[in-house]
Amino acid sequence: MSEAKTKFAEMSIEEAIRDTMHSEHCSYKSTRKFLAGLHTTGEHIIQGPGENAGILDLGQGLALALRIESHNHPSHVKPAEGAATGVGGIIRDIFTMGARPIALLDNLRFGADQRATWLLRGVAEGISRYGNCIGIPVVGGEIFFDRTYNGNCLVNVCCMGLVPQKNIIYGNALTTDSDLIYVGARTGRDGMGGASFASKTFQEDAPRDEKAIQDDDPFLEKLLLEACVELAETNWLEGMQDMRGA
Repeated sequence: MSEAKTKFAEMSIEEAIRDTMHSEHCSYKSTRKFLAGLHTTGEHIIQGPGENAGILDLGQGLALALRIESHNHPSHVKPAEGAATGVGGIIRDIFTMGARPIALLDNLRFGADQRATWLLRGVAEGISRYGNCIGIPVVGGEIFFDRTYNGNCLVNVCCMGLVPQKNIIYGNALTTDSDLIYVGARTGRDGMGGASFASKTFQEDAPRDEKAIQDDDPFLEKLLLEACVELAETNWLEGMQDMRGA
């Protein structure tokens, strides 16, 4: 590769990383000041913000891992696939803490236009299908319709998991010569630029980039879940981290 092409490729990678890291999805640049006002410490809080999931002390050596996350833009463009991959992402946040996911909850907001029914059917199908395939029930949730959400639905999913406190794993590396093992789905053209896509403002006539929405594979994630939970019961790992959006 010529020097000019190499320099161009490096700049493209740098721009993609900068675009991702400075997106609202990753940096919370416009909501950070509001999130800072939430209570994040307490007698029964083992882990607050800064990890894959929060951890609460349940007593008797057990802990509850929980996290809530949105997948709004992907669900607005491709409701079933967008909602399903949102569920997959939130489940990973739980089992990478060493916890076994046990339940899902959803919080949904749709508009009052003709598109709302189509969105609702797709989102409900995506959430329930992914949970059923991986063996995690949707135990509750709420839904609300208002014209405020005509331009963009809100799809929030919460996952909870149980973990013995001695098996909790954090997203860190403790030594400089540790081995790094990267596992997951095959890398394809789907899902690229998803984090920055999820942070953009929709325009009515603008094209929607469906390639930014990842293809879901709950059966592969089920295998990954079981492997990670089993590893958490050993003392082989220094840390485990969900890689999130790209």
